[in-house]
Amino acid sequence: MNTRTRAVVGALVGIGLLGGATGLTVAQADPAPQPRPAAVVQQQVLSADAAIKAAQAALDAAEAKGQHVTVSIVDRAGNERVQLTGDGAGPQSFESAERKAYTAVAWGKPTSELGEQAGGQGATLRDIPGTLFLAGGVPVSAGSPIAGIGVAGAPSGDMDEQFARAGLQAIQAELR
Repeated sequence: MNTRTRAVVGALVGIGLLGGATGLTVAQADPAPQPRPAAVVQQQVLSADAAIKAAQAALDAAEAKGQHVTVSIVDRAGNERVQLTGDGAGPQSFESAERKAYTAVAWGKPTSELGEQAGGQGATLRDIPGTLFLAGGVPVSAGSPIAGIGVAGAPSGDMDEQFARAGLQAIQAELR
C-alpha cells in the first residue's frame, strides 16, 4: 500500500469513527420509515361449508329427538350465513334462531348464560335490538368469536341449546 492509499484509508476510517462517536452515520441520516398502523384489519370468518355442516348437524340432532326447529348461523357482524328450517318448525322460530345466534356471537357466550346475567330492574342487555336472551344460542370461536349458532322451536331453550352444541361439535375440529 503506498502513502497516498494509506492516507485515504486512514481518513475514511477516521471519518467513520468520528461519525460513529457523534451519531452521524449514513444509516441514521436517512432513517427507515416507521410502519404505519394498517388501514385494513382482517378477521376470521366461518366458511360456508362449515356453516352448512354445523347447521345440518344441529337440525339432524333436533330431528333425532322428534323436534321441529330452525337453525341459524350468523357471522361476527350478525349477518346470516345459513338458515335451515326443519319440516314442521313454527313460523316464529326463524327470527328467534337468528337473534339467539347473533346474541351468542356478540357476547361470545351461550345465550343461556347471558339470560341469567341479564335479569334485573330498569334497562338491561335485553333492551338491545336484535338480541334474544333465551337458551339456544352458542358462539363459534377460533381464538375469538367468529360466528353464532342459534336454534329455536323446541319446547325448551335447554333442548335448543343442546342442538346448537351438536352443530358446534360437528365443526369443532376444523376450528383449531
